[in-house]
Amino acid sequence: MGKARNGKTVLVVDDDLDSARMFALLLNQLGHATEYAVHPHAVLDVAKRLRPWLIFLDIRLPDMNGWELAPLLKQELGRDAVRLVAVSGYGDADAHKRSREAGFDAHVQKPVDIHLLQSILAQIG
Repeated sequence: MGKARNGKTVLVVDDDLDSARMFALLLNQLGHATEYAVHPHAVLDVAKRLRPWLIFLDIRLPDMNGWELAPLLKQELGRDAVRLVAVSGYGDADAHKRSREAGFDAHVQKPVDIHLLQSILAQIG
């Protein structure tokens, strides 16, 4: 979806196509090359092809939720090779704990505030 300022790709995973596109567009406007995936079973293949430095991963996905998918991504791409941010409607302490346990580097609640997003990008990048 465009060239990145830092040459790194960000992957957005959300089963809602409109949400995935809009989030990817926002990240692109912030200077990041972005791609998106909407099917959880395709995410591993897409991630292996793209080798993103950062993945925004929706928690509530069909068939395989983000908490199940995160450890697989870390295993396939390398624990230190990719950063994961959980994106969820769940914002309680248990959701944050489950995200940490699954290997996420951060957890944000939908709708994602642009200032929080910029802060996370700066901290993780």
